[in-house]
Amino acid sequence: MTIIELKFELQQQCKDLVNERYERIQKTISGIEESLKSEDKCTSGDKHHTGRAMLQIERENAGNQLREIEKVLRQVDKVDISNTSKTIRLGSIIKTNHANFFMSISVGKLEVNRVFYLGVAPNSPIGLCLLGMSEGEQFNFNGKVYKIEKVV
Repeated sequence: MTIIELKFELQQQCKDLVNERYERIQKTISGIEESLKSEDKCTSGDKHHTGRAMLQIERENAGNQLREIEKVLRQVDKVDISNTSKTIRLGSIIKTNHANFFMSISVGKLEVNRVFYLGVAPNSPIGLCLLGMSEGEQFNFNGKVYKIEKVV
């Protein structure tokens, strides 16, 4: 597998994970809307108004989550996987003595050909440590010294 193919696979896994979250929240919103419709049919005074208000708050919260996920989807689309660089940037794959990373969005564990990578965002705590570093450099994170062995 070439580096570009590996980056493509990692980026695709990021997109798939974000899309799964998106679909889950859309289902939640649909469920809330169905509940609101059934609340409309019920007219039991204060209890009805309280239940309806709670559902509207849930729908608003789910809508906010949906907008955040849409932002993340746009971010993952901005990841340039076509170039390689010896300096860590968005789209880099980083091999260290403790873990492998894919600088993209924070999604956690990814796996390609039985090799694990952590999807990290540049603005995450470890992403901030990694960004701009090069092979051979090291940094301390959570009490561990990470040595950057390879950047592509």
